[in-house]
Amino acid sequence: MSILKQSFIYLVTNLNLFMTTIKQIILRLLYPFVLKSGRNSKKATILNNTNNVVPNESIYNKKAILNTGKEFELSSLKGKKFLIVNTASNCGYTGQYAELQTTFDKNKNKNKIFVIGFPSNDFKQELSNDENISEFCKVNYGVTFPISKLSIVTKIQNQHPIFKWLTNSDENGWCNHEADWNFGKYLIDEQGILTNYFGPAISPLEKIFLEALENRKF
Repeated sequence: MSILKQSFIYLVTNLNLFMTTIKQIILRLLYPFVLKSGRNSKKATILNNTNNVVPNESIYNKKAILNTGKEFELSSLKGKKFLIVNTASNCGYTGQYAELQTTFDKNKNKNKIFVIGFPSNDFKQELSNDENISEFCKVNYGVTFPISKLSIVTKIQNQHPIFKWLTNSDENGWCNHEADWNFGKYLIDEQGILTNYFGPAISPLEKIFLEALENRKF
């Protein structure tokens, strides 16, 4: 490979990195405004399993393939609360990666809450492959909670089995609601019951969300 070609590749690569960094800075600055603007839309949806309806099918039978290629069985989370979130790298709500990591860090040693991210391009705001997504999460947000392979989370063909469970009352017992946008949050309790759905305009650090982690009372 000629020096000229190597130099060109280097410039293009670093330009892409530079543009990605600039875009993420802008998205972080805009995040509070995006969060606020979503308050008056379906993105602020909150659903509660007020009758404590138990699933017709156990979520512990489900599994995910992580972006490392490792299989992750949800049965390993028996006795823990866990949060399942559909994520994206180029979304106005991408700042929630940092908030989800904070939630994960605060609670992981207490066995209080576990977080699993499911990157998805269903809303056309995700990177093209698992390697880039993994690098993005680590570099920009220091993510250490498990991230699955790129998945389909909405109710279309090849919907991930975990999200099929989350959005199908025949399986989870009560909820048919698919994620309104990137960073929809589904909370499952220690008995494997789907207790809550929080739309992307509800931050994981808000009081109403934290109360759900504590006792599911509002």
